[in-house]
Amino acid sequence: MSFMETMQAKMDATFVPIASKLNGQRHVAAVRDAFTLAFPLTLAGSIITLVNFAVLSPDGFIAKMLHLGDLVPNLADYQQIFTPILNGTTNIMSVLIVFLTAYKLAEANEGDKVLSSLCAIGTFFIIYPAYVASEVGNALPMTFMGAQGLFVALIVGLLVGELIPKMARNKKLCIKMPDSVPPAVAQSFNLVIPIIIVFVGATVINYILGFVAEGGIQYVIYNSIQTPFRSLGGNIVTILIFVVAQQFLWILGIHGPNTLSAIRSVMFAEQGVANLAYFGTSGTTLGCPFPLTWGSINDAFGNTGGSGATLGLIIAIFLVARKDKQQMTIGKLALAPGLFNINEPLMFGLPIVMNPIYVVPFILAPVSGNIIGYLCTMVFKIIPPVTLDIGWTTPGFLIPFLGSGGTNPLSLVIGILCVCVSTVIYLPFVSAAAKVNMRNASEEE
Repeated sequence: MSFMETMQAKMDATFVPIASKLNGQRHVAAVRDAFTLAFPLTLAGSIITLVNFAVLSPDGFIAKMLHLGDLVPNLADYQQIFTPILNGTTNIMSVLIVFLTAYKLAEANEGDKVLSSLCAIGTFFIIYPAYVASEVGNALPMTFMGAQGLFVALIVGLLVGELIPKMARNKKLCIKMPDSVPPAVAQSFNLVIPIIIVFVGATVINYILGFVAEGGIQYVIYNSIQTPFRSLGGNIVTILIFVVAQQFLWILGIHGPNTLSAIRSVMFAEQGVANLAYFGTSGTTLGCPFPLTWGSINDAFGNTGGSGATLGLIIAIFLVARKDKQQMTIGKLALAPGLFNINEPLMFGLPIVMNPIYVVPFILAPVSGNIIGYLCTMVFKIIPPVTLDIGWTTPGFLIPFLGSGGTNPLSLVIGILCVCVSTVIYLPFVSAAAKVNMRNASEEE
């Protein structure tokens, strides 16, 4: 057995089972799937907000380019049409997540998905801070419906999604209805006692914690857990650790971004939502509350072409591997999807997975892009922060420009620079791989 075969066998025996088990763990999967299912709403909110300020603001990039301010009287007034969309997307993120987390976990536990999810929403609002008096009457504050309530939403979703299906299987806690009662009604009555137990338990715990911090569980959790966790997320070292970890997992054949998404989403979700809300009210990314997040650094500068900044790899193949039929064929097939950050043809076609030649550049290229983005936005501050989530399939070199509101052309230059740097990093490794492939091809002939 060769050295490579021995190394691969050891990796298959150690890392792969651990990562596979982590991916399949029902609580991790429920959190990951909840954020995945909620993403279309946040993406829609991001896109519409971007249009609101890029098109309908006289100072927006597209409005300036097309002189819309001169063509349409009172152009900015039309922003009011789309501004409320935030109320149905990012501003209720915690409500969406508590429902979806409980739903997916109840599904994994083979319980009643809908009633578990509704119970989770009810529990979330039972422990929600009390109504406050206003000029028009009592009002429920929006503070913890958005990103600030995510930790509690996840805890409630996981607990309810675990407890309701388990209690539903306890016949002593079920109310038996006659056979003539429709199944849907009977099922609802079966869960009445478990739901009451959850509701009472939640309100008692919240009442007790109210003596610790005014406002109950939400304030206790936010002040003691979520705030420190958020601070840890807003750190370039944390971002780079995530980058290296997910790239290494990809090398082993494990989908790194998916494996780490549950942890990463919890750590960075609040910052992203808060930044979007800031842009929604101010119309600029300058001065945003969290300029350093996963989305503003890695997604904007280190992910062009997909994980590993592989658009640079495709360009490198075209530059130095023209005689290598294998890499050229894969490069041509991967170009179109690679422009939109889909790189599975490269991952499994070259392949990059379990390929020692590409281990170093596959990790180094995105790390370099992250560092360039960090320096440009946080240290030298020559471009505005990238705080808008405009979709992961947006061509990567456009994200620094569009994601910062489309106001600074230098952002586009930096995006292109990141592609150039990743190309340079990949060049010697592509050349080495080409030599190996051509030598193997000649030996086979």
